[in-house]
Amino acid sequence: MTSTPADTGHTHTHSGTSRRTLIAAAGGLLTLAAGPGTAHAAATGLAAGPNQTPGTGASRASLITQGTTLVHADLHNHTLMSDGDGDPALAFASMRDAGLDVAALTDHTTLFSIEGLSRSEWDRTGQLADAADDPGRYTAIRGFEWSHPLLGHVNVWFTGNYTDLLQSSSMSRLYSWIGSSGGVAGFNHPGREIGRFDNFRYVAGAREPMIGLEMFNRGDDYLFDGWGSGQTSPLVACLNAGWRPGLTGVSDEHGTNWGFPEGKGRTGLWVTQNTRQEVLAAMRARRFFATRVSGLRLDATANGVRMGGVLPVGRADVTFSVDLDRGPDWVGKPLRVQVLRPGTSAPVVPQVVDIEAGRGVVQFTVPLDIADGHWVVLRVSDPSQPNGSPGPANHPCNDWGVAYTSPWFLQP
Repeated sequence: MTSTPADTGHTHTHSGTSRRTLIAAAGGLLTLAAGPGTAHAAATGLAAGPNQTPGTGASRASLITQGTTLVHADLHNHTLMSDGDGDPALAFASMRDAGLDVAALTDHTTLFSIEGLSRSEWDRTGQLADAADDPGRYTAIRGFEWSHPLLGHVNVWFTGNYTDLLQSSSMSRLYSWIGSSGGVAGFNHPGREIGRFDNFRYVAGAREPMIGLEMFNRGDDYLFDGWGSGQTSPLVACLNAGWRPGLTGVSDEHGTNWGFPEGKGRTGLWVTQNTRQEVLAAMRARRFFATRVSGLRLDATANGVRMGGVLPVGRADVTFSVDLDRGPDWVGKPLRVQVLRPGTSAPVVPQVVDIEAGRGVVQFTVPLDIADGHWVVLRVSDPSQPNGSPGPANHPCNDWGVAYTSPWFLQP
């Protein structure tokens, strides 16, 4: 049975004059376009307006691993301090009220602070995060979004300072800055900007701190973004280049309903404690998954190795265990698990497994050979709905994406 969130009548709006409106005439380097694909979100049946409140969902304990608890996170949000519409003083409380456990403010930094963070606003973001942070219950994070109109946008978290296009005008300079900062970062809405992060040119020294790749941004699935214009899948391009990011979902909220609209991306993190230190540890371990439905629990192992980890095989039959639940509303809901492997322009799918949500642990075995590529990802989909940004004709992933595990990386 296909389930959609109920309309609870809840509204969560805030007043404020948009900084974007006030200074749009000044121009600047920030690309404000939503990019291709955003229009399809309303057709999915789960994307919705602010009157739909995120559901409580499944319990937070994994059925297949021990020692960690699931927390729901949104790591990409904007306010009046860049091109958003909302008062930053209200953002963290809004996300906590929406049931999120981990939240970040990541306003843009651009050249000379045009339409982006100033030094005083960066300091204020830190003060707001510190005031909202509630160790053990709610983790509030200060971050920023490095924003280049051609190369792309990159979120950076857990740093004491920020950088903009004056200091870091290229991908190599940005990677160098991130590496010396002690923080972590991720590729945002990958493929939206024409330069695609220097075509995902691999820099070995930046592999460890580049922990994320957004697969869901707002209501969009970025698996095949750009396919219609002849581009490679961003997932394939990034992972084939040698990067080892986990996969995230984010709302990229620019309005005033932080955390509330159902159908936008979010990230499930598996943490030992809900504190900044342990959230950072989970991000570094790629111990997380991307989704765009609230309340989803997804955990997965391959031969006992958790998603995001190194799978010590070169050629072997690998047994995957998957725990997927979204609470009572989704018990028995027909879904599919698609095994994604490297391809030249789109992922190859050697196996598709039909499952039902909330029915316990699902196990299946897939033969893997590193000669076919060094990574594997599981995609969870709803076959009853189409992918609004489809790839090649008859590709198994042309249905509606529910979630992505972080990759496993084969290493004999």
